[in-house]
Amino acid sequence: MNKSLPKTRSGFKYIYLLAFFGLLSGFFNPLITDSSFDSVILGVIVLFVGLLGGIILYKSATSEKRREIYLAGGFGLVAISLFFIFQLTGRV
Repeated sequence: MNKSLPKTRSGFKYIYLLAFFGLLSGFFNPLITDSSFDSVILGVIVLFVGLLGGIILYKSATSEKRREIYLAGGFGLVAISLFFIFQLTGRV
């Protein structure tokens, strides 16, 4: 029973992140305006890409061997997330 508890907590944190990002990207707006959920789904994907970039940047600060690779990958994912944000808002 003790081995299944960490797996349950791990699964719960991803569900929590998905729910938090869904609310952050405007989950209730399509319900109120009776429009499509496409922008919410794209918003959640953009937030996850940015989160992954942040995690990789943190890993570059704690890693000794592949610091440059993690640093480049993390900044690359954050830049991709920023590009998607600009594209969604119509500024590109």
